[in-house]
Amino acid sequence: MGTLLVKHIHTLVTMDAARRELHDAALFARDGVIEAVGTLAEMPQTTADEVLDASRLIVLPGLVNTHHHMYQTLTRALAQDHELFDWLVTLYPIWSRLRGEQVYVSAKLAMAELMLSGCTTASDHLYLFPNDVTLEDEIRAAQEMGLRFHAARGSMSLGESKGGLPPDAVVEDEAAILRDTRRVIEAYHDARRHAMLRVVVAPCSPFSVTRDLMREAAALARSYGVHLHTHLAENVKDVEYSLASFGQRPGDYAEAVGWVGPDVWHAHCVQLDSREIQLFARTGTGVCHCPSSNMRLASGIAPLRALLQARVRVGLGVDGSASNDSNHLLQEARLALLLQRVTGDPAALSARQALELATLGGAAVLGRDDIGALAPGMSADFVAYSLDTLALAGALHDPVAALVFCQPPGVLWSVINGRVVVRDGHLVTVDTPRLIEQHQRLSRQLLRGD
Repeated sequence: MGTLLVKHIHTLVTMDAARRELHDAALFARDGVIEAVGTLAEMPQTTADEVLDASRLIVLPGLVNTHHHMYQTLTRALAQDHELFDWLVTLYPIWSRLRGEQVYVSAKLAMAELMLSGCTTASDHLYLFPNDVTLEDEIRAAQEMGLRFHAARGSMSLGESKGGLPPDAVVEDEAAILRDTRRVIEAYHDARRHAMLRVVVAPCSPFSVTRDLMREAAALARSYGVHLHTHLAENVKDVEYSLASFGQRPGDYAEAVGWVGPDVWHAHCVQLDSREIQLFARTGTGVCHCPSSNMRLASGIAPLRALLQARVRVGLGVDGSASNDSNHLLQEARLALLLQRVTGDPAALSARQALELATLGGAAVLGRDDIGALAPGMSADFVAYSLDTLALAGALHDPVAALVFCQPPGVLWSVINGRVVVRDGHLVTVDTPRLIEQHQRLSRQLLRGD
């Protein structure tokens, strides 16, 4: 990887302990790790392998996406007027036809969109394994794209015949789920600091797996020291299902099956009540906020302000590419801000708080202390946006806030693990036009049932 010097940075958002924002700043990285942040004079006096002049750029830590379903890029803009449960029932039969090649190519396309929006780390929740699909399809995509990746081995075991939501054709045997989850942890999980690949144990949701699988999955994850992830309290029907099936609200059910703690994070949590929020705060349980998806499926407005006031760890997620239907993480920060303010409080969430959710917040949710901030010893994951764009014109008196308030731009540069992956606005790790052509062909095949 060698050395990289970024000099004359117009605005450097460090997200360090002091939340410093530096001007005419510099950053030096060696072998994927940041060595120095400050003025150019404070950088190591050595000739860097690559030098980037950032005099007209704003640089910030790479954004962290904590919840996604990348295969859904193949089925965007379907079930356009459905809430969550009806949306799922409509799409399950289509997804049951997925093949490994489709999962691989759709993951690369989703990653390309994410990377161009400023994302450098993403967790993807793959819970469907029909036909020849394996978790390796996504892992290979991430390795080729150069994205720091948390591969969440999802699962569904409770089909319609047993009272679950998904059709029986897309569920798996629970013993097979646990065997394969153990296999991928042993084969791919990297617990070291600065790891590019980690594995997460992630049964899909309380309405698609049994109580036994939730408990056994938690025990398996903790025996290996890996994190746990699922959907929880996404909409009113989700809460009604929990009450009818378990006699408990979603948060209480999660606690009963061992799904609270600092090694757990839940997606959505739109319908948590105040007592459940305190449970999450007390146990260190994390939340992924997905504003676009929550609006698209009419799930409601997540209690983000209350979660933050209770000191619950919160990150952002784009969620499924068929319930968003986009992969722009900076846009999620903007919508998180706007959605909290729509309730009547213009100070409910600030632009800098929204950016913190997208960086440090996401890192905390994933259990990482090596990303989310730019400081010595942190991973060299950072992104740069041009200040000379139509979207930011008139807002350069506060370019940090402008990134959130204005039309979300794409990155000019992106560096992951010290490696340039976006240069001058173009991905260097994939042939984008060819990827789009492949993806369109595979999407047509999936929708036609070929």
